[in-house]
Amino acid sequence: MSKTPNYLEDRICLNVLANSVENAKACYEAAEGHVILGVLSKNYPTDEAAIEDMKKYADETNNALSVGLGAGDPNQSQMVSRISAELQPQHVNQVFTGVGTSRALLGQDETIVNGLVSPTGKVGIVNIATGPLSSQAPAGEVPIETAIKLLQDMGGSSIKYFPMKGLAHIEEYKAVAQACAKYDFYLEPTGGIDLENFEEIVQIAVDAGVKKIIPHVYSSIIDKETGDTKPEDVKTLLGMMKNTLKK
Repeated sequence: MSKTPNYLEDRICLNVLANSVENAKACYEAAEGHVILGVLSKNYPTDEAAIEDMKKYADETNNALSVGLGAGDPNQSQMVSRISAELQPQHVNQVFTGVGTSRALLGQDETIVNGLVSPTGKVGIVNIATGPLSSQAPAGEVPIETAIKLLQDMGGSSIKYFPMKGLAHIEEYKAVAQACAKYDFYLEPTGGIDLENFEEIVQIAVDAGVKKIIPHVYSSIIDKETGDTKPEDVKTLLGMMKNTLKK
């Protein structure tokens, strides 16, 4: 099974949460395979339980598994690295300080490993103090270029820019997108993305020239009754992804 996400036109791959194996399959089909399905490590009591269950998701979706932390919880960083080493998924979510561990334990460079950096309110500056201990310290504010180079040093693939709060940090996000394009790094916009702002957010990254874009759309497309991500919304998002690449 491939360890590389199935990008639409080699540019964009959606990231949504899967509430069950059945939900994962439905979303995978709705996205015509251009999706990775997030399963959260925080939902499992042990590594063994996570590995056993997540394997089912991988088996049913051509390995389109994204191993998640759980609301960006830095305390899940080590567990994510351990189970990803065993699972060999297409995508791993990590806090900034967990990237090197994940890459080393994966033992290959095909799987996407993102590194979480946060907006600071200052254009061109991001907070890299997102680890279990560093997130409790004063913000580690560095130029976006430095954050990218540090992640590249550690074997990271992409910037997970979170929490974006939709379009609240749009000017900062534009600067991040431009830097990712300039330094040949992938970008994963995350937080507060919905059917209203999705296309604009993705278009900014496409127009900036970012090579690979993995937008995360989570709670806004989850059915509140069932907890499932709505396949019909995934289909709508796929249409928007296609639109951004036409321009």
